Amino acid sequence: MLHMWCNNMNQTTFNIEEQTALLCAQLAPTAVERDKTGGHAAAERELFRASGLLTLVIPARFGGLGQSWRTTLNVVRRIAEVDSSMAHLFAFQHLQVASIIFFGSEKQQEELLTRTVQERWFWGNALNPADNRSKAVELDEGILLNGLKSFCSGARGADRLLVSAHLECGKFLVGAIPADRHGIQIDTDWDAIGQRQTDSGTVRFSDVFIEHDELLQEPGPNGSPFASLRACLAQSILVNIYLGLAHGAFAAAQDYTLTKRRPWVNSGVSSASQDPYLLQRFADLWLQLRTATVFADLAADRLDAAWNKGDTLTQSERGEVAVAAIEAKVLAHRASLDIGSQLFDVAGAGASLSTPGLDRFWRNARTHTLHDPLDYKLRDLGNWALNGIYPTPTSYS
Repeated sequence: MLHMWCNNMNQTTFNIEEQTALLCAQLAPTAVERDKTGGHAAAERELFRASGLLTLVIPARFGGLGQSWRTTLNVVRRIAEVDSSMAHLFAFQHLQVASIIFFGSEKQQEELLTRTVQERWFWGNALNPADNRSKAVELDEGILLNGLKSFCSGARGADRLLVSAHLECGKFLVGAIPADRHGIQIDTDWDAIGQRQTDSGTVRFSDVFIEHDELLQEPGPNGSPFASLRACLAQSILVNIYLGLAHGAFAAAQDYTLTKRRPWVNSGVSSASQDPYLLQRFADLWLQLRTATVFADLAADRLDAAWNKGDTLTQSERGEVAVAAIEAKVLAHRASLDIGSQLFDVAGAGASLSTPGLDRFWRNARTHTLHDPLDYKLRDLGNWALNGIYPTPTSYS
């Protein structure tokens, strides 16, 4: 049965648009309730596995679909319109897969990515570069990992994890290991106001052994321009989660206003859709949304061009990708929060009832956007706009 599924994945008849639409239709009926209750996304993970979309960016030579980042990020955006927690899980799958391509040897790529396709692995993240509480000790046969990592998106329920740690000398290491490796404990302590079903939380390491061939080659922003492109990809992923939330909030505001909102008593119009003040607000929201969408697509195209250059990518070409990602990030960040908030201004008091769950767009955007301060993006963009200096490659730029 698995063999048949893998063969079908490589057929030219696989329709990404149809599979994305089907997946969104499957997620939509329970999205509001799951957003309220949170919990493990076990059933939803199986929907992703069945969709075939988990292998979008895995090269065809390893059995994947070999799609562009523009295509993949648009799928992320579509899912985020319906369910941003699931978009987060889905997007971080592709970030971990890409990390193996950025940092892994040819042998590691062939083994890990081929098995990801054949065994329908779901990858989780225990790499959080802002949390340095995991330490490694080097042994003859590998390393021993102890400590913890917070904000580990997708760790609970994952088949494989990317984990990171520092040796005492300061060297940064990334390993690709089974999620059920002895000594790994994945806590269920994620308790935020939004993004409640991202299977995030704290991962604890107690004498976790990692073999030398499980360590990826050149992790971190100090590697080659191509390896340091991972941070730009991570930023573009966030852009499209935020943008999906903005699109979802706009669509919800439009639907609620057209179908449920009554005209204001002093408006002098017979329906809310004729109110000149609402029309003005929708125009402003649409311009925000449209601008953010155009810049997100431009950033994705620039990322694709850099990705296709591989090891021939230059520092300046990498810098252009970073600038484009920051431009899109600032616009999507602002659009997700502003549209998620103004949704209530245009839809009216009835929209504040808990049943339709319209607050989820703002809550999820607010939760997610706090993890990467906008001020530092503006600082980097200002340094480029004024001084012509590209953002310094870091784990966040």
